[in-house]
Amino acid sequence: MAADSPIDMSLWQGRIDPEPDSDRWHQRIQPLADNAPPGCVLIGFESDAGVARNQGRTGASEGPGALRRALAPLAWHRKGPAYDAGNVQCNGDALETTQQALADRLASILTAGHLPIVLGGGHEVAYASWRGLAQFFTREEPELEDSEAKAAAPRIGIINLDAHFDLRDPVHVRSSGTPFAQIAEKCQAQGWPFRYACLGVSRAANTQGLFKRAAELGTLIREDHEISALRLESIIRDLQRFIAHCDHVYLSIDLDVLPAAEAPGVSAPASHGVALALIEPLAEAIRDSGKLRLVDVAELNPRLDIDNRTARAAARLIHSLTLNS
Repeated sequence: MAADSPIDMSLWQGRIDPEPDSDRWHQRIQPLADNAPPGCVLIGFESDAGVARNQGRTGASEGPGALRRALAPLAWHRKGPAYDAGNVQCNGDALETTQQALADRLASILTAGHLPIVLGGGHEVAYASWRGLAQFFTREEPELEDSEAKAAAPRIGIINLDAHFDLRDPVHVRSSGTPFAQIAEKCQAQGWPFRYACLGVSRAANTQGLFKRAAELGTLIREDHEISALRLESIIRDLQRFIAHCDHVYLSIDLDVLPAAEAPGVSAPASHGVALALIEPLAEAIRDSGKLRLVDVAELNPRLDIDNRTARAAARLIHSLTLNS
C-alpha cells in the first residue's frame, strides 16, 4: 500500500540572521495549500522497493527528510514561492501502487501551475515522475481522436544525469534499474516520441547490451570520462540541441553520477563519476531553457552518507535549479 505522510515542517530549521534580506529556505518555504500561487513544490518519494528489487543497498526511503534538512539552511534567492507537499510513502514492496500515487499527486501539482521537485527515494521514482507528466498532458487534451492525439503528442525530453542507463528489461522485475525502459514502452504504446539523454554514464557499470539498447532508442549519450572542463561548452551545446527538439523537459538526477568522494551516500558509489562543478552547469543549462517542467533527485541514502556530503550536494543542485524562478 502507498500512503501520504503528513507535511512535517519541523524539518525546516536553521539559523536566523538579523540583517535585512538574510532569509534562508527554512524561513520562506510554506506547506502547500489549495490555490497557492505558482511556485516550486517539493514532494518526497519514500521508497526503497525498487532498490531492493535491483539488489542494491537500501536506505533511500530516508532521503527526502535528509534532503529537506540540507536545503533548510541555504540562503534564499528565489523570486517566487516554494512549498512542501509532504511525502508519498511506499509500504513494503508496494512499488507500483506508490508510483501511481506519486503520479496522481504530480499531475495535480502540474495542473496548479507549479514546478514539482521530487525528493527520492530510489530511481524507480523516474517512472512515477514521467507518469505524472503523461497524466497531466493527457488531461489537457482528453477529447482528441487517436490520430489527433498522436499528432498532438507532447515531445517530452528526458534528461538523466546518471552513471547508469536504467534501461534494464522490465519484463521479469520492475526496479530502480528499469524506469526508462518502462517509459520507452509506454511511449511506444501511446504513439509518443521517446527522447532520452543520459549524461555521466559509466561504461564500466553498464553492459554491452545496455549500450546497444540505448543506441537503438536514439539516446544522447555522454560518458563520465567525456565530461570535462575542456569539453563542457561543447556538451552544453549538444544538450541545447537536444532540448531544441523538445516541447518540455523532465530532468532526473541520480546522485550516483557524482564521484564517490562527493556522493558517498548512494546505493552504488561511482569510482569515476562527474564532479558537481561540471554537473551544476549542465543542470543550469536545462533550467535556463525555459522548458523545464519536472525534476527529481534520486538515490540519496543517508545511512551511507559521510558528513552529509551527498545531501549537501543534492541540496546545492536543487538550490541552483530554482535560483531564477
